[in-house]
Amino acid sequence: MTITRHHVGTRMSKIVKHNGVVYLCGQVGNRGDSIEVQTQECLSRVDALLEEAGSGRDCILQAIVWLADMDDFEAMNAVWDAWVPEGAAPARACGESRLAHPELKVEVTVIAAERE
Repeated sequence: MTITRHHVGTRMSKIVKHNGVVYLCGQVGNRGDSIEVQTQECLSRVDALLEEAGSGRDCILQAIVWLADMDDFEAMNAVWDAWVPEGAAPARACGESRLAHPELKVEVTVIAAERE
């Protein structure tokens, strides 16, 4: 069994790869920005990590979106819908949760397949 970890820290690795599957830690935007800006920033970070891992947004299998306030659901979805490639929507869940810092509005984590 081979497990590859990238950007390993004390609590987490940003990328973990195993058997052709890429697991990313949760990504957030800059604190204090609007929900739209935070969503764009965290999805941009997802893009960068997926590229580093040899994957891409069209390879995402599952996404979990955490919102600090479900009132931001529609605004987050507007950014999400523009980001997800047509015909490549992953299995997704979205829920409300207190995030690590009060200024954070959204966190996204994904599981993706590596490109062949």
